[in-house]
Amino acid sequence: MKRISLVVSLLISTLMHAQRPVDLVAYRKQSGTDVVSRNNQLTVRWPGGANQQAKLVIDLRPDAPLFSSMQLTRQGRFQEIARAIYPAFVVTLGKRDLISQNGWNIFFDKTNKLPHSSYAVTLNKRKASVRTEGTRTIIRVGDVQAATFGGALEITVYQGSPLFNVAAVMATEADSTAYLYDAGMVSKDGNGRPPVWETIAWADTTNRMQSVPADISQLNRAQGVKYRTIIGSNTAGSLAVFPAPHQYFYPLDEAYNLDFTWYGRNYRSLIPDFGLGIRQDLMGDNRWVPWVNAPPKTQQRMNFFCLLSTDVAAPTLEAVKRFTHNDKYPTLAGYKTMSSHFHNEFVMKVLLANKPVPETPTFVKVLKNTGIDIVHLAEFHYTAHPKGPDDQRLLELKTLHDMCQRWSDTNFLLLPGEEPNEFFGGHWLSFFPKPVYWIMARQPEMPFVTDDPRYGKVYRIADKADMLHLLEAENGLAWTAHARTKGSTGFPDAYKDEAFYKSDHFFGAAWKNIPADLSKPRLSARVLDLMDDMANWGFKKHVIAEADLFSIEPANEMYAHLNVNYLQLDKLPDYKAGWQPVLDVMQQGKFFVSTGEVLLPAFTVNGKGAGETTRLPKDGKATIAMTIDWTFPLTFAEVISGDGQQVFRERIDLTKTLPFGKQTFRFTPTLKGRKWVRVEVWDAAVNGAFTQQVWLEE
Repeated sequence: MKRISLVVSLLISTLMHAQRPVDLVAYRKQSGTDVVSRNNQLTVRWPGGANQQAKLVIDLRPDAPLFSSMQLTRQGRFQEIARAIYPAFVVTLGKRDLISQNGWNIFFDKTNKLPHSSYAVTLNKRKASVRTEGTRTIIRVGDVQAATFGGALEITVYQGSPLFNVAAVMATEADSTAYLYDAGMVSKDGNGRPPVWETIAWADTTNRMQSVPADISQLNRAQGVKYRTIIGSNTAGSLAVFPAPHQYFYPLDEAYNLDFTWYGRNYRSLIPDFGLGIRQDLMGDNRWVPWVNAPPKTQQRMNFFCLLSTDVAAPTLEAVKRFTHNDKYPTLAGYKTMSSHFHNEFVMKVLLANKPVPETPTFVKVLKNTGIDIVHLAEFHYTAHPKGPDDQRLLELKTLHDMCQRWSDTNFLLLPGEEPNEFFGGHWLSFFPKPVYWIMARQPEMPFVTDDPRYGKVYRIADKADMLHLLEAENGLAWTAHARTKGSTGFPDAYKDEAFYKSDHFFGAAWKNIPADLSKPRLSARVLDLMDDMANWGFKKHVIAEADLFSIEPANEMYAHLNVNYLQLDKLPDYKAGWQPVLDVMQQGKFFVSTGEVLLPAFTVNGKGAGETTRLPKDGKATIAMTIDWTFPLTFAEVISGDGQQVFRERIDLTKTLPFGKQTFRFTPTLKGRKWVRVEVWDAAVNGAFTQQVWLEE
């Protein structure tokens, strides 16, 4: 019996330490990148930029930490930045409401208030493979499992930077699943020895560097940071851990900093060892908290990024910040940045509440510091008197107009706007090219417009016909806010045949990342699909980026929840003279939308720019020229066109790009029979930009 037990033990030991098979069929050796599989170790070396080489040593033994070593060269010699660490993931599963509103596009869901459970993701290293995609090398190790989710772990390294991504790529068969995930890197030295890091560091929400000793006895704690990054450092260098800048954050209409990083041991009582990483707050802002969609069988990429550095924490963070231009929208020649849909309510909460008024309000400072040139507000959102009494409504508008004039200057325009939610259906925004006084109610005996001795023209609106008449009279624009979700569920579809929608004064719709779905390589397909539908309906409508945020404070995680429109303007108009040029550029479609990391300074189709019309040759051939400026390596561009009925997509692979580039690309699609075309570009962190349509004739 003892002999049998010994044989069984030896057999188990042999199997445990047997060489794990590594599939290299899809791997293509590239200049400077090398993959070696030997004795259950997979070594990946790649060019890290700036004459550096980066190296990951992956341990495929069952009980060993996945990363036996992370290295980066300093003056030609490899330095071990970290050893014996492993990626850890915690998945929290809840239930999505797919019935009461609009299915997977739901926003008004309180998943956090319903039963939910959290699970550590387990890794079984039973197989591994390596494949090449452009300049990327992807190592896939399987299997990973968490409750109903199953899949594999993917590690992606990017030539040209000591950057890599770690992802638990998993799917579930369960319907109506909503989830969140936390993740990070965990030290596995054992025997009570301290973790591989000597200090844990971050920039606090006031942008000051902070650090603490990496104390193995430190119980896990959530940490509020700026730039979404936490860093472990030792004498050899630093490892920075951070999420995708925009994709990671599920949609809220507040941008509170909810302590999006963590460090310490026994994270959530599921990860026993000492680690550091990223996290989501399950309760959000305790209002509508929709979490992330996981439709059955979709491959959800629960991922985070790591950056290796041979430097201390502060310069390492500077290297991370480059990927988001320091969380600031960069200046682009010939363009001005515009962001829309802010419910800051400074008029009602401060000015008309007789509270102290600072020389410059905090919200103005925050938006200026983010690189936004033009801010379009959405004031009086259920806080004021849109239907009167007249004296209150007109005073509120006058205070709004005066506020905007006071804090506008030659480099910054603060522009009045409202989210009226009257007359048309659903939620929509108004935008006039100068101060306009209007009241959202009119009795039958009252005229449409009167002349007030203090305010001048005052319009009174009774219905959608009046509202269209006002837009025409004052050359204003309106558009659907958060189309097809929230308070605009079913819109603009429900009024696309109405006269006001067909008017040139109904601009189109607004784009924001709602809902979150980590299986998609683009953000907010909800509105991008609507953009194509509107074009196929036969109207020259456009899509503008919107923030849809309330409080704007320095400590907020603003950048993750923002997006911007780059308008083709050489200079800002003077507030006192009106801002008609801003509305003209919007109405003409002469702008592109960006999360900030991907910029499109030039775009033409057969020589014509966005918003213009070009005539196709008989064979339908088109030449699309596009200059792209990017930080994270690009993934793909997509040429999207329509014939009035169908939508056509042609994907162009851009995975050969390196980080931090600028290049003009030319695509030559055949667009015979098409009526419009536009382009999107997306990067490795699912940041992106998209153009407005070029209209086609034959």
